[in-house]
Amino acid sequence: MPDQSRERRRFQRIPFDADIELLQGLQRWTVKLHDLSLKGLLVNRPAGWETQANTAIHASLQLGPNVEVLMTVALAHENDDMLGFYCREIDLDSITHLRRLIELNLGSSDLLERELSALVHG
Repeated sequence: MPDQSRERRRFQRIPFDADIELLQGLQRWTVKLHDLSLKGLLVNRPAGWETQANTAIHASLQLGPNVEVLMTVALAHENDDMLGFYCREIDLDSITHLRRLIELNLGSSDLLERELSALVHG
């Protein structure tokens, strides 16, 4: 019998050196982005990190002067120095920019299409 955990779809994580802004209510943190995927992102834990339960967290990644990826995220896991978030909502423009960024970094539109299919059907 095949091992179910090995058959789970995994999304390619793209290492990306950039600052990302996290916002929750009146709190605002600028943190280093470690990597991202179609499903979420991994960032360095900011100083003074405390969140409010049941309050949305918004992430903003500036890719250029007029190019921004915006998403609503939820904390998936944390450790001493890293926070992992999964994407709860993303708008069409942002997913288009993110898709292009991942396609360029994967170097294969076939891999990207598999990931998009897993995202839609997973």
